[in-house]
Amino acid sequence: MKILYFAWLRTTIGCAEETVTPPLEINTAGALVAWLKDIDAKHGDALSRPELVRIAVNQEFATPDTPVSMNDEIGLFPPVTGG
Repeated sequence: MKILYFAWLRTTIGCAEETVTPPLEINTAGALVAWLKDIDAKHGDALSRPELVRIAVNQEFATPDTPVSMNDEIGLFPPVTGG
């Protein structure tokens, strides 16, 4: 599964993208974020407040209960505003 990080998430984690292989029971976007949080301290810091993280699955806005699979591209980014 390809994970893309944007803005302060990229800075905190220290990479723009990575490929991960979560356990099979990780099948929603919210479960994936919770699993990523436990990978290491950098991920834990960046994802410690999941309410501040927005999710895209295959370039579509998603919610924590959106299904995910190994072939998906997941984008994690802070809330965005327009103006």
